[in-house]
Amino acid sequence: MNELVYRKALETDMDYLLQLRKETMSEHLINSGIVSNDEDQLLRINYLFDQAKIVVLDNENVGLLKLDEKENRIEIVQIQIDPKFQKKGLGQQIIKEVIKNALAEKKELVLSVLKANPAKELYERLGFKIIDEDEFSFMMLFVI
Repeated sequence: MNELVYRKALETDMDYLLQLRKETMSEHLINSGIVSNDEDQLLRINYLFDQAKIVVLDNENVGLLKLDEKENRIEIVQIQIDPKFQKKGLGQQIIKEVIKNALAEKKELVLSVLKANPAKELYERLGFKIIDEDEFSFMMLFVI
């Protein structure tokens, strides 16, 4: 298993985060019929920015994890893996760590995923079930 390190995202990471978001989300947004420009992307990056963590592997940035932790619930707000590091099990490894922590803390674990995003299949394999939906997204809950 790869040794992932999580470090707090800094203002100096903005260019990286914008590029990462464009590379990982633009296709899914377009496929969902959502028009998005850099300003929209930056709004999403800045949402709960104080909770954002850069995922690092072998001293190289490989992605982003942003969790919103409440008393009884953890929400995976964003998880993005740099395309150069996709298909290596990193996203699955990160989500499994989050699941393990949620179970240990006895917290509900939720996320939302764009309907056009194939990551939905990964979430389902890991135990998430659709509990609601809107025009663009599925809301999912981890079920043991």
